[in-house]
Amino acid sequence: MDATTVDCPTFEPGCCTVIYDGQCRFCVKSKEGIERLARPDHSASVRFIPYQSLEAEQVLGLEYRPGRPDVAYLVGSDGQIRRGLDAIFPLLPGLPAGRLLLVFLTMPVFKPIAHRLYGFLARNRYRWFGAVPVKPL
Repeated sequence: MDATTVDCPTFEPGCCTVIYDGQCRFCVKSKEGIERLARPDHSASVRFIPYQSLEAEQVLGLEYRPGRPDVAYLVGSDGQIRRGLDAIFPLLPGLPAGRLLLVFLTMPVFKPIAHRLYGFLARNRYRWFGAVPVKPL
């Protein structure tokens, strides 16, 4: 995969799957915010599944590693897997002011900073935001 991929997948019902860290409080709240704020034509196009699920393991195949994920994933209908900030970029046009944010974040001067900031936040998310309490079965 090209690390500079920012093209948005075609949004068709159920075509994209976002795999997020279901144990990370920040990740869960971000997912809920995206679901709440997304335009209806985009929200119907994206499925969210927690990384800590059998479905995520099956969808990611060899990409899956037990434990906490390092990044978020977006799996397109074509099976292409985007990671980290590149997984978030295709979601932005469906959010209020998301297209403007996408243009800003993909500018050559800001994109490397955005990727570093994503990595820094991803590495420290449990320290700063904590974990979601695991519900007993």
